[in-house]
Amino acid sequence: MSVKKISIDNFSSEVLKSEKVVLLDFYADWCGPCRMVSPIVDEIAEERPDIKVGKINVDEEPELAQKFNVFSIPSLVVMKGGKIINQAVGARPKESILAML
Repeated sequence: MSVKKISIDNFSSEVLKSEKVVLLDFYADWCGPCRMVSPIVDEIAEERPDIKVGKINVDEEPELAQKFNVFSIPSLVVMKGGKIINQAVGARPKESILAML
């Protein structure tokens, strides 16, 4: 499954109403650690059709970043049934991200 670009406009339909567990990657284009995590998140999206993976650009979606209290990036948030079940800040290896799910 491909990575979805999440915005304030599609957040409710793509994340809150998702039947699947959702992995959200809060990032910015200028962020070095975000560029390290991004290909890992893309890989997980391809390998795990059982989950939905979304990316949120904090510069383009400050309202969503504020809603999730994202002060440092990359921030990874795992949601199920519209609720946060796990979250982590900073670059981490693939095994660590998978363990969050």
